[in-house]
Amino acid sequence: MSKVKRFIEQSWLLIVGSFLFGLLIAVTDAGLSPQIEQNKINKRNRLVGALLPEAKNFIAVETPMEIELAKGKKGKVEVYKAMSEAGECVGWSFNAAGSGFAGKIELVVAVDANFEKIAGFDVLASSETPGFGDQIKYDYYRSQFKGAPAEQLKLVSIGEPKKIDSQIVGITGATVSSTAVVDILNTFLDGIKAQMKEKGLIGNGKE
Repeated sequence: MSKVKRFIEQSWLLIVGSFLFGLLIAVTDAGLSPQIEQNKINKRNRLVGALLPEAKNFIAVETPMEIELAKGKKGKVEVYKAMSEAGECVGWSFNAAGSGFAGKIELVVAVDANFEKIAGFDVLASSETPGFGDQIKYDYYRSQFKGAPAEQLKLVSIGEPKKIDSQIVGITGATVSSTAVVDILNTFLDGIKAQMKEKGLIGNGKE
């Protein structure tokens, strides 16, 4: 009993300090979360605006799309209709995410109005290795996707990066990150495109 009493006497300050520090972190996180989320939304809109320069407004599709993810899991995806100043649909955009080499990779993806070609993608969040996997952010790698068909893409180790087709040349020394991006796009493009056709949002003369 005396040992317990001695322990409490010697460590009470540490225990109280740890509790207060944890409480401070929780309060700070709760206070900053709305601003962090808003900053993320602002970044997303800025990136999509660069991918679809004609877009002046983004309207969320009423019902989120539900797609099959890895290991049989399902996920809901918000799709946005990109509208020009004249009120015409100029494309669609959505966020897509999956596992990379060093953690989660989150992309913002844009496609044309008919969902036939990829307008491009940009990296919303990533912790891939600097100088290697983080080259998924570089223009030379991302430019391969601009104008590529919005269908199954294939990663290759050798090819012509400037040639726009369904073959994507991987980043030397960063196969996992390159594969992750292609897998993410294939999963989300296929799932979203199929559901948008079912809902009559694309195809059958509709946009």
